[in-house]
Amino acid sequence: MSHYQNRTKKRFGQHFLQDTYIINSLVRVIYPKSEQQIIEIGPGGGALTFPLLEQVEHLEVVELDRDVIAWWQSQADLKDKLTIHAQDALTIDLKALARGDKIRVVGNLPYNISTPLIFHLLEQVEVIEDMHFMLQKEVVDRLVAVAGDKDHGRMAVMVQYLCETEFLFDVPPSAFNPPPKVDSAVVRLTPRRVIKEPVYSIKKLSELVALAFAQRRKTLRNNLKGVLSDAEFAALGIDPSRRAETLEVSDFVRMTNYVGNHAVQGNAAG
Repeated sequence: MSHYQNRTKKRFGQHFLQDTYIINSLVRVIYPKSEQQIIEIGPGGGALTFPLLEQVEHLEVVELDRDVIAWWQSQADLKDKLTIHAQDALTIDLKALARGDKIRVVGNLPYNISTPLIFHLLEQVEVIEDMHFMLQKEVVDRLVAVAGDKDHGRMAVMVQYLCETEFLFDVPPSAFNPPPKVDSAVVRLTPRRVIKEPVYSIKKLSELVALAFAQRRKTLRNNLKGVLSDAEFAALGIDPSRRAETLEVSDFVRMTNYVGNHAVQGNAAG
């Protein structure tokens, strides 16, 4: 099969994967099964797409670049095996596309949309089986960071509340054409079947986490002033002189539920 050849476009953040060893490693960790519904975001030149097509009955791809779309549409031998969603991945509605079983999402994500795209997909986790992404290494570090890590922040808390996160392997710049100026890595995100300590509102969790990390060098007492008092921190068993990056995801859930519960009681009393 021929591969798409064209100049990459900076506005799409395109860096086409070309290293066969890395491609094979990626397909191996994805471990596609023929009957699964798999959606690849940004097929580009087909480095991952063609190996996936060898192992599945049908593949769906999301692509915004008109030149790349036209090239894929010209591949007559693929017309029954490939569905092209010609749109921005940030607008993809997986709930509308789900055919029954949950969807597996894969892709070498453009650096400029990776964070908003992951948050967009998190809103649809109920129809996602798992996600395998090649991302800028610093983004992967932020996704898998745990309490106490310097990279532990809003992204880690929100993603890890909903998903198991697993660093899989590093990818050097030489694996791409053109080589990016940064290292990359592959991560697996698996939506949790059951959330042991559920939060009453993900929106409220997101708001509290954003506040807690608003000024990273400041303490919880400072960042959450007006949200939780010292007495309330004490009731929760959390030292207000700590910084947000030292807290577990479960600590943020407890704080959010406490605030929500007391807001409800306050409204009822009023």
